[in-house]
Amino acid sequence: MKERILVTGSYGQIGTELTLQLRQIHGANNVIATDITPAPEALEQTGPTRYLDVTDPRQVTALVVENKITTIYHLAAILSGNGELNPQQCWNVNMNGLYNILETARRWKVRQVITPSSIAAFGPDTPKEHTPIDTILRPTTMYGITKVAGELLNEYYNQKYGVDARSLRFPGIVSHETEPGGGTTDYAVDVYVKAVAGEPYDCFVTENTTLPFLYMPDALNALLELAAADESKLIHRTFNITGFSASAGEIANSVKARIPSFECRFIPDFRQIIAESWPRSIDDQDARQEWGWKPSFNLDAMSDDMISKLKEKNGAVA
Repeated sequence: MKERILVTGSYGQIGTELTLQLRQIHGANNVIATDITPAPEALEQTGPTRYLDVTDPRQVTALVVENKITTIYHLAAILSGNGELNPQQCWNVNMNGLYNILETARRWKVRQVITPSSIAAFGPDTPKEHTPIDTILRPTTMYGITKVAGELLNEYYNQKYGVDARSLRFPGIVSHETEPGGGTTDYAVDVYVKAVAGEPYDCFVTENTTLPFLYMPDALNALLELAAADESKLIHRTFNITGFSASAGEIANSVKARIPSFECRFIPDFRQIIAESWPRSIDDQDARQEWGWKPSFNLDAMSDDMISKLKEKNGAVA
């Protein structure tokens, strides 16, 4: 059966690159990119794009039915930093949007729903080192609360209705293609962008703040590999994944080793408290055992690739 894929939140950090990769695999016309803002050229010129407000169930149903969608990658969400600035909107988009996606999948027999969760699902009471997949989930942000509820909603729709819903607890995602969208780990992207541009950077967490990260190529592979995994071998519906852990200072030093003129100051803001509530490192052995997850990039390999790609992009612009 031909795959017909819907990607919500397509114009965000993960969505843009995932959509392009899915179009290469399944054919441009079989992957519909959706969001509530104007489409970037990269997506508009390579395949169909549509306006979609996931909080409107009629829009979700109409788009799925009219296009005979078989798989949904549901990425539309308000992230952690922006979520604390507007927690009511965060709940509405993250929870009502997911409910509408799952309800439509149930009613119209969509084969599979893939959604990102986050390390924000953890909280201050969660073990900070090698955080296991099955542990206490008591987040202190609205974003984290919606992620815990979303994981449970996925499990409910799987157990109650047989919807093949799967999710990944992403750590901080680093990418050179698309600007981050208001998350607590955005500094791990901004530091590279500023350094390549020859500008200093004021980091909004402390130098010693340590968090797990994943480079975008690994994040995309994880989504595709999870979607392709044999359902009969899955014990869990939500999985921890990680690439490496690093402090903000270690990331800045990795950049400085490659761009010696770079200067970084550490001036924490409200996001520091959010970062302190998250794990310092993640145990992803269940993903490795159940569907063969394995990252390719560590900090140094990521720094080499990020700086190289950003320099190419700046050169092209110039």
